Amino acid sequence: MMSSARSRHNTFAALELDRASDLREDQHWLAEHSRSAQARFVLLDADGRALLSADRRHLLGVDCETCLGIAAAPANFLGRSGVTDHFAIALDAESAVRAVAQTSGAFVDLRSAGASLPAFDAGLFAYARGLAHWQRQNRFCSACGAALAFEAGGHRARCTNPQCGIAHFPRTDPAVIMIVSDGARCLLGRGPQWPERRYSTLAGFVEPGETLEDAVRREVFEEAGVRVGECDYHSSQPWPFPASIMLGFTAHAEDATITLGSELAEAHWFGAEELVDGIRSGTLGISSPLSVSYRLIEHWLHDAAGIKLAEVMASSIKTKG
Repeated sequence: MMSSARSRHNTFAALELDRASDLREDQHWLAEHSRSAQARFVLLDADGRALLSADRRHLLGVDCETCLGIAAAPANFLGRSGVTDHFAIALDAESAVRAVAQTSGAFVDLRSAGASLPAFDAGLFAYARGLAHWQRQNRFCSACGAALAFEAGGHRARCTNPQCGIAHFPRTDPAVIMIVSDGARCLLGRGPQWPERRYSTLAGFVEPGETLEDAVRREVFEEAGVRVGECDYHSSQPWPFPASIMLGFTAHAEDATITLGSELAEAHWFGAEELVDGIRSGTLGISSPLSVSYRLIEHWLHDAAGIKLAEVMASSIKTKG
């Protein structure tokens, strides 16, 4: 399977949307289309939660007329799908209350809703949330301290100081996340904030001047003391918590000796049978399907033992039931 196909299996990564970046500079077009019958608005509250349908199964795309009755806040242009133009609006507390009252919807956070929403809705929610977070965190110019004004459909901030005028753009922090194998086993760790017996793949941010492969090797060694040699790109996932892109890798350990660093509470090597038995019995937990970490474990388990993780998880649910 190509990496592009693997990425589309990751939550938030299957957004079939034309971002139409060439239209962001056309103020007349944006104004006209934001008032059209084909416009749909993603509404976000101050905490970055989106307005979902009452049953919480769909992102509630509010039309222009309904939106005007809720808030007069600036709209960010997200892109186009078919004949629909998608926008996002960040609401204040009072407007958020009106939105719930007028639509009978509910504001839900992305972690709770992401894995259960249709792929398009999950991706659009992640996109809108990431853009809104950047705008909330960037109100003033980092060079001179003057106020910023948003333009280009919300995708650029311009310093209002005539002597400065610097343009600021949305920030995305690259992070590597990897499934490390020594052939028959995979390496999983548990952060101190995680419950006992729940494990994930290792991850960390890419540093300046560092290749992705070097970041994989450094992070694994820093966290678990394991030396990694070869590593290969697997897939990517937008991760707006608050502003990251997760870059998934498979990696091979040259030295499997574990020496814990300060970031992990535990790190262990797991064989396929041990992993499967632990999941089925409920004595071992792994990352949620929300994360690419789950897909990396899924990939390794199938590659190493021909076992489908979805079937293991299904049998675990039946056993618990």
